[in-house]
Amino acid sequence: MRAALFQACTGIDPAASAAALSAAAAKAHAQGADMLFTPEMTNILDRDRARAAASITTEDQDRVLAAAREAAAKHGLWLHIGSLALKGGADDRYLNRAFVIDDSGAIRARYDKIHLFDVDLPGGVSWRESDSYSAGSQPVAVDTPWGRIGLSICYDLRFPDLYRALSDEGAVILAIPAAFTAITGAAHWHILQRARAIEAGAFVIAAAQSGTHADGRETYGHSLVVDPWGSVMLDMGDDAEVTTIDIDLAKVDQIRTRVPAIRNRRPIGAVEVAA
Repeated sequence: MRAALFQACTGIDPAASAAALSAAAAKAHAQGADMLFTPEMTNILDRDRARAAASITTEDQDRVLAAAREAAAKHGLWLHIGSLALKGGADDRYLNRAFVIDDSGAIRARYDKIHLFDVDLPGGVSWRESDSYSAGSQPVAVDTPWGRIGLSICYDLRFPDLYRALSDEGAVILAIPAAFTAITGAAHWHILQRARAIEAGAFVIAAAQSGTHADGRETYGHSLVVDPWGSVMLDMGDDAEVTTIDIDLAKVDQIRTRVPAIRNRRPIGAVEVAA
C-alpha cells in the first residue's frame, strides 16, 4: 500500500479547505498513492463558536466532503477524511465525524469521535468539547483492498481499550488523525502513537494539523506512520504538505507472530481490592 498523508493548517473558511483538500488529492495521485489520509477537522478549525456556526453544515451540504468524494472518483483514490465538524448531533450539538471514501467516491464508513476532551485546569480555565459536540458510541473498522482499518480521532488516542477492540476485530491499520496542541504534542504525541502501534501489532497512520491557525491556535504537526514494532517510519515535522510512503502489510503478521499479544489476550474481570 502506498499511503499519502496530508498535513494541513486548516483555517476558518471551508471553501479554502475544500480547495486545499482537492489539491492534496491531486498531489497524492501524482505521487502514486493508493489512499490519502487527512487530519482531524479537515473542513474548519475555529474556536470562535459564533463565527464557526455560520460555516458548519450538515453532511450533505459540506463542501469538503463533496470535494473529497469528487477527488476520489476523479483520481481513483481512496480517502480517509480524519474528521469534519458537521451539524446533526444530539441537542443541536455538532458531530466530529471521520469518513472513509472509496475510489468511486462512495462513502464506505463513518465514525463519530467517542472520547471528548472535557477538562478543568488550575486558575479556573476549563474546556468542554462536549458543550459543542456529541460523543459517538460505536467503534468502527472498515475493509479496504489493503486490509481492515480501525478508525479513531485525536483524544481517542489516550484510551487504549478502543484500539484493543479494533485490533480484536482484525484491524491492521489504525487511523489516528488529530489536531494536537503544540504543548501536549511535544509531551505525548510520539510515545502514545508508538504505544498504540505496539499494543495492537498494527500500523498507525496519524495525519495531523500543523502550525498557527487563523483562529490563533497552534497545533503540533509531526504526522506519523508507525510500524507494528513501534518504529517511526515517517515524521513530517512542522510543514503543511503531502507525503507518500510505502507500507508492507505483511509486516503485521510477522510482528504478531514474534509478539503474540493479541492471541494471548484474556478477558479482564472486576478488580479485587484487598483490604
